[in-house]
Amino acid sequence: MTQKYHMTLAPQGLDDAGPEALEVLQKAQRQVGFIPNMYARMVNSPGLLETYLDGYARFREHSGFTPAEQEVVFLTISRANGCDYCMAAHSMIADSMSKVPVEVTDAIRNDQPIPDPRLSALHRFTRHLLDSRGRPDQAEAAAFLTAGYSEVQILEIVLAIAVKTLSNWSNHLFHTPVDEMFAGRTWTMEKEK
Repeated sequence: MTQKYHMTLAPQGLDDAGPEALEVLQKAQRQVGFIPNMYARMVNSPGLLETYLDGYARFREHSGFTPAEQEVVFLTISRANGCDYCMAAHSMIADSMSKVPVEVTDAIRNDQPIPDPRLSALHRFTRHLLDSRGRPDQAEAAAFLTAGYSEVQILEIVLAIAVKTLSNWSNHLFHTPVDEMFAGRTWTMEKEK
C-alpha cells in the first residue's frame, strides 16, 4: 500500500490562532465545551471549520431525527468514508449522550445487521444515498419513507453527508489523533490495517 499524504499544518488553539481562526475556535468552544483535535486542524481553513460547525448544528437542531437516529446517520457515513476519528467520536457520543443501543452502534461499526428495524432502515437508506451519489432508486426511497421518515429528512441526510465529508476528509488529510475522551471507542477501517 502506498503511503497516504499527511498534512503538515500545525493544529491551532485559542492561544495561538490568528484573528479569524480564533473567532471560529471560540464558536466551537461555546458549542462543544472544548477544542477537539479535529477542530484544531480544520481551523487552518476557518471557512472549512465554520461551515462544518454551522451544518452540524443545523442537523442536530432541525433534522427531525432523534439523537439516536442522528448518530446512526453520522456513524453510517463515517464508516463508509473510513474515518477512524469520527467513528471513535460518534461511537462515544452514541453510547454516552445519544443513548443508541450498544448493539446498534456495534453493528454499524462491524458492518453487521442492525437489530432495530427503524434504525436499520435509516442506516440502509443513508448508505444507499452515499453509494448512489444522491441518486436513490425508487425501492430504497419507498422503504425509507415506509419506515416513517419523510422526504425532507432525505435532504437532512444530504446535509449530514456534506458535514461528514468535511470532517472525514480533513481527518484523513491530517491523520487526526483521536482525543483521549473518545479513545475508549477507537476503530480502524479493516481494509486500511
